[in-house]
Amino acid sequence: MTGLFKRIWLFYFEGFRSMKIGKKLWLLIAIKLFLLLVVIKWLFFPNILETHFNSDTQRSEYILEYLTQPKE
Repeated sequence: MTGLFKRIWLFYFEGFRSMKIGKKLWLLIAIKLFLLLVVIKWLFFPNILETHFNSDTQRSEYILEYLTQPKE
C-alpha cells in the first residue's frame, strides 16, 4: 500500500516540478480558495454565543440547557 502512495506522490511531484505557468495558477487558485472560505465563514457562521454571553460558563450552561430540553 505504501508503494501506491509513493507512486502517486512522485507522479504529482514530477508534474508540478516541470510546470512553468501552472505553479502560478495553482498559487492563485489556493489564494482565492482561502479567501473564499474565510469570507464565507465570517459571513455565514458568526460566533453568536460570543455576542450573547460574557463568559465560557454562561455559554456552556446555555448549550447544556438547550441540548437537554425535551422536544415538543
